[in-house]
Amino acid sequence: MLIGVPKEIKNHEYRVGLTPESVAELVYSGHEVIVETKAGAGIGATDEDYVQAGAKIEVTAKAIFDKAEMIIKVKEPQAVERAMLRPGQILYTYLHLAPDPEQTKDLMKSGAICIAYETVTDADGGLPLLKPMSQVAGRLSIQVGAAALQKNAGGRGVLLGGVPGVAPAKVVIIGGGDVGFNAAQMAVGMQADVTILERSSEVMEKLSNHFGPSAKVIRSTPAVLASLVQEADMVIGAVLIPGAAAPKLITRDMLPSMMDGSVLVDVAIDQGGCFETSKATTHADPTYVVDGVIHYCVANMPGAVARTSTYALNAATLRHAKNIAVKGWKAALKADPYLLDGLNVCEGKLTYAAVGEALGIETVSPESCL
Repeated sequence: MLIGVPKEIKNHEYRVGLTPESVAELVYSGHEVIVETKAGAGIGATDEDYVQAGAKIEVTAKAIFDKAEMIIKVKEPQAVERAMLRPGQILYTYLHLAPDPEQTKDLMKSGAICIAYETVTDADGGLPLLKPMSQVAGRLSIQVGAAALQKNAGGRGVLLGGVPGVAPAKVVIIGGGDVGFNAAQMAVGMQADVTILERSSEVMEKLSNHFGPSAKVIRSTPAVLASLVQEADMVIGAVLIPGAAAPKLITRDMLPSMMDGSVLVDVAIDQGGCFETSKATTHADPTYVVDGVIHYCVANMPGAVARTSTYALNAATLRHAKNIAVKGWKAALKADPYLLDGLNVCEGKLTYAAVGEALGIETVSPESCL
């Protein structure tokens, strides 16, 4: 199969769909790979690195989209990229369609086969292609939140871990999944006062056993959340409903009760955000203020640590890419029900029910496309 890797064009997105090492594996397996010039610059990979791995370099994204049978990316295709997709072409990337009706309609119109990393599952019911970026985003959320808390950034002027004689910052993490767990690890490591809100009894038990007295684990209810945010220096939104729009857990009415200069970090922004006042921002302009509360809502957080993120992502995504390339998309999806869960759009039809419900678009079963 001829596989194409375009350069990412979303604001400050430095990741790339394939590393040179991943290209070498695909070439060794008998496939051809074309890479847009400087696509790997953000992770320190040169065109020569890709050539040595067996790829051919193309000067434009159009050449990649015109030639490739499968496009491998990181972020959802932007409007100019969606216009270059063609019927029968495979798109393998993050999509996050639930909060994005325009992208959804464009992908349906393209006739392409669109497989979303974030809805591919595994035998344990997990999201293995989302997990590495959730780990990165969770850890990064504390890092960026701590910077936003500094007075020079408009924050309260609070050091996350405090110092002897001065209390540490209070960090509330909503959700104890991959994002929340990794955020808690970092916040605990920086000696903050950490509270994790979770609804699953099983997850709460695991969190309690792991963190012990280092973090408080509390069952999440609207009343508990409303009380805790009033004293929180930082709140991390780490909730996820696979493939669907995130629930709005902190409302606009709750903001006046929060402290001026406190920080909200919405890691769920790719799925529409879990704060009512959230709107997607960029690495170039990451924060804004509502009612005295700083909002950090960057929609591609892991792009800031592109090298770490790209290698972590490739470790998860390459296996399925190889199977699709070897078997073709239909045979690969027939053989792997977990990969089939990743099919979101197929030849003009929407195939992911949660997206259809969020956007009011009729869906068909993914099996019907096979």
